Amino acid sequence: MDAKNSISQKYFYMKPLYFFLLFLGITLTACSQDAPPNKDIPPYKILTSDSAYATPANLKKNVPVMIMYFAPDCPHCQHMTMEITKHIKEFGNTQIVMISFVDPNRQFKAIPKFVKDYQLKKYPNFTVGTEGYTYVVQKFYQISTTPYEAIYDKNHKLVKTFAKIPDVKDLIKAINE
Repeated sequence: MDAKNSISQKYFYMKPLYFFLLFLGITLTACSQDAPPNKDIPPYKILTSDSAYATPANLKKNVPVMIMYFAPDCPHCQHMTMEITKHIKEFGNTQIVMISFVDPNRQFKAIPKFVKDYQLKKYPNFTVGTEGYTYVVQKFYQISTTPYEAIYDKNHKLVKTFAKIPDVKDLIKAINE
């Protein structure tokens, strides 16, 4: 076999690998958790642990907001919640809105249990609920893992997002910026 045929055969066998790597690169880029292009708070409607609905209209004016997308059975979310409550004084009057994707019909009991387990009722700045199957918040932020945090300033404009599990000190720093 001559050298020219040998090179073209190697290229022929490598071609699927090149296409796979290209596809993988495009997929990973498309699925990354970047900050949303819109800097406003997402138009959520959540069913809270008190069986009431909450929307951004319920947020206080001139107060920072932290949105945390979580799953009640997620160990990282549970740990993050414990860390936040340990440092609650450092969060000041920040409104903390915890939004889950729990099915409100079958698994809604997980939200009140989560609130009870972490004693969130004693913190008036917490709102915890589920967006059910709407996935408005999940799509807004392009969330693929939990927990996911978004920090908003007192004018409710986006300051920073955390797609990976942050240190609680980083959350506090972003709130104070």
